[in-house]
Amino acid sequence: MSDDGELPSISDIGVDLPATLRVAGLALKRTESPPSLACWTGCFPESAGGNAAAISLVIEPAALPEEVTLQLAHDVVSRFDVFVDQAVRYCWTRLRERHFELTPEELSWLDLPELPLAVPEAVVWADQTWAIRFTESRFRLADPYGILVTFNGTQPVDVQGLEDEQ
Repeated sequence: MSDDGELPSISDIGVDLPATLRVAGLALKRTESPPSLACWTGCFPESAGGNAAAISLVIEPAALPEEVTLQLAHDVVSRFDVFVDQAVRYCWTRLRERHFELTPEELSWLDLPELPLAVPEAVVWADQTWAIRFTESRFRLADPYGILVTFNGTQPVDVQGLEDEQ
């Protein structure tokens, strides 16, 4: 902290970060975030069945993303619709498990041609982990912050409801 009690800004700690990163033709704009991290976000023009979709790249501690992280973000942007489809199919399978405690009505939704999952957002972290969060869904599990499908490389490996702002 500085003498006036303020947290240091990125410029105070000597990190000069670009306002925009270009990843697979998509402009990711730097968003306001705590000084300890750097976040760039961009919206896909049209994706995932016409729903609004976004990707964020989060680096903590605040720094330029490493090449391997940029490559992962490139892969996610380039194949976003494919990954969203994989995440939905994964939810179709995994949400049938008892520990998700779906109601009979919610279980019946798993037999519909489309799951009530919408507005996907991808988040890529500096450690090369990433996930797709469906910000809108009728599933109780999604209340209040959505359903998160975590990937290991190109394969979904976990699904969870977000109860706090993780």
